[in-house]
Amino acid sequence: MEKNYQHYDAENIQILEGLEAVRKRPGMYIGTTGPAGLHHLVWEIVDNSIDEALAGFATHIEVEILPDNIISVTDNGRGMPVDIHPKTGRSAVETIFTILHAGGKFDGSSYKVSGGLHGVGASVVNALSEWLEVFVNRNGKTYQQRYERGKVMYDLKEVGTSESTGSRVVFKADPLMFTETTVYHYETLKERIQQLAFLNKGIKMTIRDKRGEEVKEDVFLYEGGIREYVSFLNEGKKLIVPKIIYCEGEKDNISVEVALQYNDSYTSTIYSFANNIHTHEGGTHEEGFRLALTRCIKNYANEKNFLKKDEEINNEDVREGLVAIVSIKHPNPQFEGQTKTKLGNTEVRAIVSQCLGEALDRFFLENPNDAKNIIDKCLLASRARVAARKAREATRRKSPLDNLSFASKLADCRCKDPSKSEMYIVEGDSAGGSAKSGRDSEYQAILPLRGKVLNVQKVRLERALSNNEILSMIQAIGTGIGEEFDISKARYHKIVIMTDADVDGEHICILLLTFFYRFMPELIEKGYIYVAKPPLFKAVFGKATRYAYSEEELGQYKQEFADKKPDVQRYKGLGEMDPEQLWETTMDPALRTLVQVHLADAFVADQTFEMLMGEDVDPRKKFIQENAHYANNLDI
Repeated sequence: MEKNYQHYDAENIQILEGLEAVRKRPGMYIGTTGPAGLHHLVWEIVDNSIDEALAGFATHIEVEILPDNIISVTDNGRGMPVDIHPKTGRSAVETIFTILHAGGKFDGSSYKVSGGLHGVGASVVNALSEWLEVFVNRNGKTYQQRYERGKVMYDLKEVGTSESTGSRVVFKADPLMFTETTVYHYETLKERIQQLAFLNKGIKMTIRDKRGEEVKEDVFLYEGGIREYVSFLNEGKKLIVPKIIYCEGEKDNISVEVALQYNDSYTSTIYSFANNIHTHEGGTHEEGFRLALTRCIKNYANEKNFLKKDEEINNEDVREGLVAIVSIKHPNPQFEGQTKTKLGNTEVRAIVSQCLGEALDRFFLENPNDAKNIIDKCLLASRARVAARKAREATRRKSPLDNLSFASKLADCRCKDPSKSEMYIVEGDSAGGSAKSGRDSEYQAILPLRGKVLNVQKVRLERALSNNEILSMIQAIGTGIGEEFDISKARYHKIVIMTDADVDGEHICILLLTFFYRFMPELIEKGYIYVAKPPLFKAVFGKATRYAYSEEELGQYKQEFADKKPDVQRYKGLGEMDPEQLWETTMDPALRTLVQVHLADAFVADQTFEMLMGEDVDPRKKFIQENAHYANNLDI
């Protein structure tokens, strides 16, 4: 029956009752129903337990992944209120789990600060769960209630007695909502649990995985809080100053904590948080931090006459080799920015700046040798910045093709629309030749790499800019680099790393990802960086040709064509494919496999790049020993 779209009156207005709105549009409440949204359910419940801990009532929070990917979150706080709510006429527990924007976060007296943004956490988790059960220990009794897809199964009831207090929430994500996966990733949960333990000193956080034969368990408790976080991030790095500079303060019910330390690397790691939420877009608390840091270091350098004539230290220089955590707790945080993770409260800027400024001035006065080491580090960065500015001139062209040596490398596409254009970064001349012949030159550009890519994890910017391969990439992409980076000038919205499917190819891929992560992270954040997945095998079964991307896939084809003797070719490199094969396996949008590179967790990415590509050998050796058994298809 055809709908009459001309008919529009009161009966067309749909009212979604209770939690139906959440199930109708889950993305509005948790962002996505993919893996990130699935894990977000856990954080909504954990945030409530963290609030109890911040209020001074809970000291231990336990997260368990039970068989069948059921989540259990337990705390030893006061236990949720069980009495009848005056407005709903139902128990407070039921109100919390069935009414949007119901919680103890709005009256200003139950919780001084709160990690959740909207007070929708518990009810949204309930709405998106196949089932959820809540257990409350309070008033010497244990209470229980069950819900299925947001619907109440029975009234809150007493099920026993208890000498302790606290709450336990057990739920199973609804596969009707999370169609991509309902399987939790232990490492993802563990990393966030550890981060919460760092940010909330003295709170014990336990995570347990009971899905396998052996139970995995990690327990985190950091009495030093963010000071221990800085030490953790600096593991394996050579320190310029052995001491961690730390300050904490409170004004107008806004509490501030800052911890920082310098190492001898050339990059900075600054993570800011507001009410335990990672504000990866920064905000006023980070602005206050940067203002105080630059002001205090410049003032001390000038006061002690450390600067030569024409030398200056700027914001960029004071951040080189810096690891810092800025954490604030605010009773009414205002978030803005594209992803609502930028703090907008203007009063915070001055509070952070004053707190850190006083701590830095005191540290410099009491530790003159350490202060000089910091100034020397900043001066080295300043001189390198001047050198980099000169080297950067080579990357400024009206068009990348103005430079003849560069033009000979890049086989550009005819299309001038960046949103439709792709650039393949290809390992070696042989593969580059096949890619140029096999591509669709209308929208696919080819940039072959002729020499080894520099490991930028170990060098300053000016050294990176002296590397021909890196210069070629910067010129081809067109965005500029560092503080001059402008995403709107990107000449291609798909930048595809295409290397051989062997150990050397994986290494080159890691080197390129390190370069993008360090100097052009916005390309990753915008989703412009991809990795091509070339096949490992070509198998011919009579007249049928199949390409296999793994040993398992090859085995499946052998089973499919069990009556035919296969002719199997193992590709050692892209150069072994003719242009037609390269097109149909790796470059044809209709058939190729591309992996989009995401920056889901900057913390883990930073640690991983430092471990894999940094100076310290021991963490890399440990990683190889622990993960060697996962490696396949090694070419020896």
